[in-house]
Amino acid sequence: MPFADRVDAGRQLARRVRHLAAPDVVVLGLPRGGVPVAFEVARELGAPLDVIVVRKLGYPFRPELAMGAIGEDGCEVLDRAEVALHGVTDEQVRAVERREREELEARVRRLRGDRQRIDLTARTALIVDDGIATGATAQVACRVARLQGAARVVVAAPVAPASAAEELDAADALVVVESPEPFGAVGRWYRRFEPVTDEEVAALLNA
Repeated sequence: MPFADRVDAGRQLARRVRHLAAPDVVVLGLPRGGVPVAFEVARELGAPLDVIVVRKLGYPFRPELAMGAIGEDGCEVLDRAEVALHGVTDEQVRAVERREREELEARVRRLRGDRQRIDLTARTALIVDDGIATGATAQVACRVARLQGAARVVVAAPVAPASAAEELDAADALVVVESPEPFGAVGRWYRRFEPVTDEEVAALLNA
């Protein structure tokens, strides 16, 4: 087992990203499991910590299939021409967006409380998760970070399959500690992999 828990994983990952330490770096944890890992990375780098919250936009007729995604402050990743080819109207897209925007804003309030999002304009966004399986969430987070003004986007995770770099073409760089094959599930590479609560995330952001 490469990692005892997310704290151990975060400390190991922090050693791999020391070379990224710079005044312009912002560490962004992907909720929920990525935040305990990101906390250790931010502490090692002496960098500010925030979350990057994204929500998938599912097709109205197949919600499990993503037609796009949204982030905070109106950020949207959506290929409208592709969506139109599938027969989805602008009205249907707006309905899905409204619903997911409400969910996103509620989650942001739970996690961040009254704190403002850290401005990413002209900064390096270091996006951290507890592991990468498909890379879909991290890919969307990269695009959202760019829409929020990030000049450079790096994804870091303790564990990811060897193919992750190809999947994450929206990132400028990918840093991982372990790339086991066959990969399976992220939790397989942790001795302890309990769910992380919103309350735990909020506490780490306020620490």
